[in-house]
Amino acid sequence: MCSVLLLMLTVISGKVSEAQAAGSSAGKHRQAASGAKGRKRVVRKKAAPATARAPARPRRRGRAAAAGVAAGAVTAATAGAAVAANASSNAAALPPVNTKPELLPRCGFTAASKQHIFSRGVYVLDEQTNTPLFERNADTVAPIASVTKLMTAIVWLDQKSLPMSNRLEVTEDDLDTLKFTHSRLNVGASLSRADMLHIALMSSENRAAAAMSRDYPGGRPAFIAAMNAQAQALGMKQTRFENATGLSPDNVSTPRELAELVKAANRYQLIRNDSLDKQKIINIGRGQLQYINSNRLIRYGQVNATVQKTGFINESGHNMVLRLLVHDRRPVVVTMLGSGSADGSRLDGVRIAKWLNCSLN
Repeated sequence: MCSVLLLMLTVISGKVSEAQAAGSSAGKHRQAASGAKGRKRVVRKKAAPATARAPARPRRRGRAAAAGVAAGAVTAATAGAAVAANASSNAAALPPVNTKPELLPRCGFTAASKQHIFSRGVYVLDEQTNTPLFERNADTVAPIASVTKLMTAIVWLDQKSLPMSNRLEVTEDDLDTLKFTHSRLNVGASLSRADMLHIALMSSENRAAAAMSRDYPGGRPAFIAAMNAQAQALGMKQTRFENATGLSPDNVSTPRELAELVKAANRYQLIRNDSLDKQKIINIGRGQLQYINSNRLIRYGQVNATVQKTGFINESGHNMVLRLLVHDRRPVVVTMLGSGSADGSRLDGVRIAKWLNCSLN
């Protein structure tokens, strides 16, 4: 009986101990949970002020960024001013840009190609800027042959009230007794003064030029004197004329001075028209004659010009002068003396025209 009671007491005591242990453990869990909750609340309480102060920080950063941007702008402005100052200084130190026109190597104007020019004397002048573009023996005095007829036309047209429709007859005084050249204008042929001028310029008709010089107040001597006076007035100091046809080797000039003659001739509408006409039928009183332009560059439309004239005698070789219009608008005077052949003179004109059309605007 006692042992039974002792056993029951032992069981009850163990249950009590287990209950106390469970209660103690539960209390610890509640305390831990309570502590955790307390710590969470403390953390939230501490985080709240930080969250409240957070908007203030971007404002400080904004002021700093604004200050940085302002400082950067000042720095950039200072740097820009420095660059501008340096650029200005460098620009002042650089030589001025050469705006004068020139013939360009990429356009074929090379030392080798210049050697292929047949004419002994050449002068190429950009009339727009008065710039020489190419020279060869430009100041060498040489016979100019029928290039003379440009001056013949100028002096003859300068007569006052010249009746161009009046007819002019070819006489024996108009025959060539120097070179004994042939002409289709026989003695007795009668042409209007306008036609005389036309074929003298277009076809280099010698008897027409001779008749024109005779048909002048004071006769032929007065006409030759007027030609030389006009040359001096144009500043052609080394130019001399002995007759109106160019058959005399004593009719001389230089490639540079002939540029002045070309520019003067270009001021006359009749000279421009007649020198560029390709062909014309002339009434000579007892029939008709057809004439063509003696310059094949003009006759076949190989260049665009406003004035031209060719010339040849044995002493001069083949000569040609032109006032070209580069790109149909820019005037360039080209004078060429002393080619060994008519083809050489023509090819020189083609080559120079190509240089000009490629090099100039």
